[in-house]
Amino acid sequence: MALTPTTILTLSLLLLLPILSSAKVVEDEQFSEELLLKPLPDRKILTHFHFQTEAPISDHSFARHHHLFPKSIAQLVKKFHIKAMELSFTQGRWNYERWGGFDPISSQNAKPPGVELWAVFDVPPHQVDAYWKNLTHSLSGLFCASINFLESSSSYSAPKWASQSALGSLRYGTLPREAVCTENLTPWLKLLPCRDKAGLSALMDRPSIYRSFYHSQRLHLTISTDPADGLDSGIILEQTLTVVLQPNFQRAGISYPDEIKFQPSWSLSSIFGRKINGRCVLAKSSNVYLQVERGLVTQLENLEKNTVAYDSNDTGTEGLRRNLGFELSITPDRVHRELEKSSSILYEYSIKGYNDTEQFDLGLTWKHPVVWSSPHAPLYASRFLMGSGNERGSIAISLKSTDLTKGFIAANNVEEKYEKPHAVTDFVEKMSVSPSEDKVSPGMMELVLRFPCEIKSAVLNIEFDKGFLHIDEYPPDANQGFDIPSAIISFPDFHAGLQFPNNSISNSPMVSKLQEKSPVLSYTEVLLVPLTTPDFSMPYNVITITCTVFALYFGSLLNVLRRRVGEEERLLKNKDANKAAFLRRILDKLRGRSSESTQPQQPSTLSSSSSFITPKLFLKVLLVAGIAVIWQYYLK
Repeated sequence: MALTPTTILTLSLLLLLPILSSAKVVEDEQFSEELLLKPLPDRKILTHFHFQTEAPISDHSFARHHHLFPKSIAQLVKKFHIKAMELSFTQGRWNYERWGGFDPISSQNAKPPGVELWAVFDVPPHQVDAYWKNLTHSLSGLFCASINFLESSSSYSAPKWASQSALGSLRYGTLPREAVCTENLTPWLKLLPCRDKAGLSALMDRPSIYRSFYHSQRLHLTISTDPADGLDSGIILEQTLTVVLQPNFQRAGISYPDEIKFQPSWSLSSIFGRKINGRCVLAKSSNVYLQVERGLVTQLENLEKNTVAYDSNDTGTEGLRRNLGFELSITPDRVHRELEKSSSILYEYSIKGYNDTEQFDLGLTWKHPVVWSSPHAPLYASRFLMGSGNERGSIAISLKSTDLTKGFIAANNVEEKYEKPHAVTDFVEKMSVSPSEDKVSPGMMELVLRFPCEIKSAVLNIEFDKGFLHIDEYPPDANQGFDIPSAIISFPDFHAGLQFPNNSISNSPMVSKLQEKSPVLSYTEVLLVPLTTPDFSMPYNVITITCTVFALYFGSLLNVLRRRVGEEERLLKNKDANKAAFLRRILDKLRGRSSESTQPQQPSTLSSSSSFITPKLFLKVLLVAGIAVIWQYYLK
């Protein structure tokens, strides 16, 4: 049948409509990739990968196919009514004394060892626990981890003061003993549009990451709202990977009197074993940043002031590109400096123009030894166990003042000739305690403490009693002990954030996160508490001896029931008689006698010796029955 031109035009329009709507969806979804590099004072390098994917939310958005945003995450948000969620896998512990604790990276991305998960649900309070359990099972299958262990009510808690806006809808859980490996990183990378095949994620060499001193992969999910109408307008997925590496120190032919203070030179290819071949084609922005923190900038300025070639009037951008402390292998595209004096500097590189033929390999070479320190939180927090024995114990949290607190003391001109001890009740503003219940809920304590600026140290001691668990509640390696999750310490009056001029910084998602004024957070160590454990080898021994006795009993009984005693004895006698007759015939032949006179004697018919029951058999059955009776009534 021939088609008219009008019919053909109608079909063409119908075929183009899905294509046009699909192109509009692609424009709405956005993806960006960024990498932050920062030298650390203890001769290490911090690498922080930041990937952000945005997608709109509407009634039909969860039913369609996503082009950039991972559909599995969108389904989790829709099915479990998630308002916000964060999941982290961490190996190692962030060194707050050397790597700092008063910057956005340490406050937002320094996580406790193991797995940490918190989620806020948009459901009635009585349904939150059910949605939490289903969410843990879904995340466990998605990331190949034991997150489903958090489904038990004794493994998670509901903090009251962590987020006042999410009171009753927040759930928090952690698994300190969870091991982190490539099986957790691979599903995390599959959420990226280009995975680890192109862009900045191609730098993630597995051996380089897992031999690091610290690495933490984080997934942060938020639902953005429109302030005008208060309705959901979009979903934002942040994926970050924070790694602390040790560059190889290579400086042949140069010797310094104080070599230990000389920072090692490095490049991307030396720390990851790879170079950047270009950006992910689906990324809206793809940048690399090198941050020189405040303490290092101050030391570099002092080094330049002591040099004859230092020009005091050179404070422009070109002066920031050149310094006497280190040399960059690639000239940065832009240089940003904070508003304050002697503040941090951010070098920006765009990798849009790089490809397989011209690869991006940023390197830093130190020209002079420089010593500096990272900014610290107001207090150092450390936690340890006290007491001995298997009945009682205590947990002590030690807080010590840092350089930041000393600065406040000097500003206020407070001097103390001696330390005066104070009671904790003098500084406790409010306290919330949820005692633990066996097989129901864990114990949780929330404290709001207010210390004066002149404080030097404080110790909080919490006593506890050790209980007994059911045999089914012990972990596989119970003799190792039980892990107590890290305590979270927040400084709400102190905010970590960089301050760049609005007209000099690009619209970068990672830089926007660095400029957010978020409260300073820190985590304590994970404690290992030994508890009284039964001897798990005893059930094995009982099972072994029981199985042995039953095997002897039933084996002997079946052997007796299946054996034909009379027939076996007759066959043995026939064999012996045939052998004797054969020998007699040979002897008769040798003596010359006739074989007719030497006929073998036929065995007699069944007699008393071929009877079924013999004294030996009777004694064996009696012995086995006696052992069984003794085991049943006296040894059980």
